[in-house]
Amino acid sequence: VMSILLHGDAAFAGQGVVYETFHLSDLPSYTTNGTIHVVVNNQIGFTTDPRMARSSPYPTDVARVVNAPIFHVNADDPEAVMYVCSVAAEWRNTFNKDVVVDLVCYRRRGHNEMDEPMFTQPLMYKQIHKQVPVLKKYADKLIADGTVTLQEFEEEIAKYDRICEEAYTRSKDNKILHIKHWLDSPWPGFFNVDGEPKSMSCPPTGISEELLTHIGNVASSVPVEDFKIHSGLSRILKARSEMTKNRVVDWALAEYMAFGSVLKEGIHVRLSGQDVERGTF
Repeated sequence: VMSILLHGDAAFAGQGVVYETFHLSDLPSYTTNGTIHVVVNNQIGFTTDPRMARSSPYPTDVARVVNAPIFHVNADDPEAVMYVCSVAAEWRNTFNKDVVVDLVCYRRRGHNEMDEPMFTQPLMYKQIHKQVPVLKKYADKLIADGTVTLQEFEEEIAKYDRICEEAYTRSKDNKILHIKHWLDSPWPGFFNVDGEPKSMSCPPTGISEELLTHIGNVASSVPVEDFKIHSGLSRILKARSEMTKNRVVDWALAEYMAFGSVLKEGIHVRLSGQDVERGTF
């Protein structure tokens, strides 16, 4: 399994979660053993000039915080993009570290049908309108090389248009509902004919009082003999032991019992957070 994250340029530079996850990327128990970050650097936040949006020239500079290699590639050259992506995948598989592919490109139109980017970026959009679209640019190159013929190219375009047209025609006939195509979890047999869930029975998850007492006693003891424990902590452990004896639980002891019962079944439990290691909360 390899994790691939797709980012927009404005979000990559501007969202705190990107910086935070980079800092988690190599921590024990958190690492995914390297993520490939693909940044579609098309000035998606085009209403702001990059020089007004971030303090560094590239949106990908935030990845330098973990010394991730960053490949800037011209997205008008599909073969260069493919090459860079395969190098990135190889890097990730070899070193198990994050790597960034910065697709340097542009967006031809605005955010939506109503949006006109010429209002805010007239000079840039004059340049963009002169740009030959990447599909035409690459097709012309392949035809000139003799890799494909003009007829083959036109057939592919017609085939793709046909797929889109057929899907559009089908979408008007609302009697056909291919729900499974977009539903996250098409569980067969989960619903009955009327669309209601079948009656569900849950296995019993309770545990014996004897086991709860055992977990309570372990949670209020010190694992090493003759271990000098901080007086503040020993007070907490003593109170916990009393609670177990009196068949009373507070929030912390209830959590201990939940974790303990899961551990007893041989299931690994990982706690995350600033204070969990102390166990005082």
